[in-house]
Amino acid sequence: MKKTDIGELFRRLAKKNPAPKSELNYGCPYTLLVAVVLSAQATDAGVNKATKELFKVADTPGKMLALGEQRLRDYVKTIGLYNSKAKNIIRLSEILVRQYDGKVPCNREALEALPGVGRKTANVVLNVAFGEPTIAVDTHVFRVANRTGIARGKTPLQVELKLESAVPDAYRQHAHHWLILHGRYVCKARVPDCKNCVIADLCAYSGKTLAPGASRAAAKKANIKVSAKSGSGAGGMKRATLASAGPKKHGLTKIASGKSAPRAKAPARLVSSARASAAGGRSVR
Repeated sequence: MKKTDIGELFRRLAKKNPAPKSELNYGCPYTLLVAVVLSAQATDAGVNKATKELFKVADTPGKMLALGEQRLRDYVKTIGLYNSKAKNIIRLSEILVRQYDGKVPCNREALEALPGVGRKTANVVLNVAFGEPTIAVDTHVFRVANRTGIARGKTPLQVELKLESAVPDAYRQHAHHWLILHGRYVCKARVPDCKNCVIADLCAYSGKTLAPGASRAAAKKANIKVSAKSGSGAGGMKRATLASAGPKKHGLTKIASGKSAPRAKAPARLVSSARASAAGGRSVR
């Protein structure tokens, strides 16, 4: 994607949501760290439900140690991988008390040395708690960056490094929040909501979708070419290709379930006749 298009893309996302925020509930750097550790392979809503009661009794490393691993498990048992996450939270709390006077360190090396904290978690804490212009690449950011063409890569680290060089400085602080929210609510994994996408005409994704009955004007605006013969595919969504791409390269994109329409069955008489011919003229019933 061209630099000018990337700047325009973030300008539109910023206009739509000037001050994006994390959807995890937290009250301080420590509770943010705990929430992000719990959020691995879990939804923010699920984490918030568990931490609502947890943070009432343990919102500091010292209180978390006093609570203990077993009781902590009881609070977070609705979250996937809660046993290992509880263990990591207790261990990182011990390190924070012992080495950092109960405070969360504000540098990447120290954060990534904590149990259960990887690069993505460290980036979230640095960005949200300490205002650093880091870009955390989760599944949503990875998908949006690759689909749109902002920063294509095969690994989260590749995408992160490309985003760091591609995103204009003016948008770096909130870049990962805009991309996360866009991926979560618009550029969804199974069926992207292209008709409500403010950056559809800038996006390079070849699987753009239109709603049933969408006009050709809407398709043109979103940079989508709809085949006149394609009609409606599975799920009632129009099959579409990028206007800039030739049909030989992309063909027709299957939307929603991705299943082709079932073939109509041949009449029973025709089937019997065909079987009879195959059997040397004998009627098979």
